[in-house]
Amino acid sequence: MSENNVKSYYKEFYKTQVVTNLKQTNNFKNIMSIPKVEKITLNMGVGIRDSKILEMALKDMEEIAAQKPVVTKSRKSIANFKLREGMKLGVKVTLRGDNMYNFLQRLIFVAMPQIQDFMGLSEKSFDGRGNYSLGIKDILAFGIEFKNNDSYHTGLDISITTSAVNDEGALLLLRELGFPFKQKRNKI
Repeated sequence: MSENNVKSYYKEFYKTQVVTNLKQTNNFKNIMSIPKVEKITLNMGVGIRDSKILEMALKDMEEIAAQKPVVTKSRKSIANFKLREGMKLGVKVTLRGDNMYNFLQRLIFVAMPQIQDFMGLSEKSFDGRGNYSLGIKDILAFGIEFKNNDSYHTGLDISITTSAVNDEGALLLLRELGFPFKQKRNKI
């Protein structure tokens, strides 16, 4: 059975545990005002390199996201960067529904514990409208098989779009989902 057809247990966790906890502890007026994750956008820039690296990035992104990615291209030419309009620069994918929740579960419980010297996520990466962005320096944290190619070590940009109207609501949601944010230290 492919990952696309797998029912998301993390989605059920959101519906049962997270919604209940947010409703009880944070005085949301009704169930529709409780924030939720709407979509996750993954982006992997590989730059101007040979087409083999772009093909590897496509395969890796498909393995990470369990969904077929699209190739991103430059919008305009920039001579100083030797960039022409329409050049292939990377891959991206937008996740929704069960794939989104499966990715969240894999990110929180598989990838983040694999990151060396991980001290938690910063609360400063919110955009002011309830969306959160983070980067992972090496996709090997997702259990991607290492390709014996030194020129192909790429990271992954992750943007999480929520229905929260502000950063505080999004922070409450992501904490309930299990995101490991840095603990604030008390000054002595």
